[in-house]
Amino acid sequence: MRLSHQTIELNPTHPFVIARGGYAHHRNVIVRLTDDDGAEGFGEAAPNRYYGESVSTVIAALGQFKPILERADPFSLESVEAHLNRVMGGNASAKSAVSAALHDLLGKKLGLPVYRMWGFDAAPTPQSSFTIAIAENDELERRVAEARDYPILKIKLGTDRDMEIVRIVRNAAPEKRLRVDANAAWTAKHAVRMSEFLVDKGVGMLEQPVPANDIEGLRFVRKRSKLPIFADESCLVATDVAKLAGAVDGINIKLAKCGSLREALRMIHAARALDMQVMAGCMIESSLGISAIAQIAPLLDAADFDGAALLSNDPFRGVTIKGGTVQLTDAPGLGATPAPSVDLSPAFQSA
Repeated sequence: MRLSHQTIELNPTHPFVIARGGYAHHRNVIVRLTDDDGAEGFGEAAPNRYYGESVSTVIAALGQFKPILERADPFSLESVEAHLNRVMGGNASAKSAVSAALHDLLGKKLGLPVYRMWGFDAAPTPQSSFTIAIAENDELERRVAEARDYPILKIKLGTDRDMEIVRIVRNAAPEKRLRVDANAAWTAKHAVRMSEFLVDKGVGMLEQPVPANDIEGLRFVRKRSKLPIFADESCLVATDVAKLAGAVDGINIKLAKCGSLREALRMIHAARALDMQVMAGCMIESSLGISAIAQIAPLLDAADFDGAALLSNDPFRGVTIKGGTVQLTDAPGLGATPAPSVDLSPAFQSA
């Protein structure tokens, strides 16, 4: 297989701000794998500085992966993934892009969508939330109005005016289901105090209230809160799941954290074995990246697949979300294609 890549700039409709900071533009890397018969598979790397990645580290990792992929059998997904992990640790977003491209390529060669390759039905998919990032008060109201088609809103907190933000969103959307994501910004005791307020405001889920390494803090919050507690930054890969048993009610899977579609499946199975709920989310990604993570949607309790919906310039078309409901397609592979007005081919470079 031949490996090539290009960098794309994604522009959120509004600056995307969370407790750790924010940005008005985001650069991702599109990966292309081309088989000897001309079949192509695509994947998207969404590097995040919190996990030590950037466009530069992704491109460097792809250079390390190139000789492996040139010799690889595209049907040997498990062995290719194991080989990549032996060559280089970490670099999850780069690996997840290769994984997505491999699955996309194989699905196209077989004429099947990836979820059907795995034996899943398309129908039982959860509704996706829409993220309301940190913003000024009047801007919050506008963003809630723009999310009118989504029945679930996820509110980003971790400021000195968190209660005010929740009140504004609740007043602007009295009928919607609300979730809260503190992005590891609170102490355990503050999270417990906040949870009482959040329950009163009809919030249904609290995600990552305390720092990633504070597992006992998560356990402290869960024991004292009426809200389901989900781990995000505390749970990167399948081996993290067991240590969270009893400390949280569920985990949040992201390809840019775990490194592959196959690792995402392992995380789901590990969580189910421990009677935990499972949600999956995304970074700021195009519809290519969303179409990759959406392949596991039939196995989820909750989804946060709004990364492409937050953009003003999505260069791909793929899995659709109508009324918040994730709708998988019968298109082979990931089911994602470049938007009609976009020609990506000339920009690809050899890794």
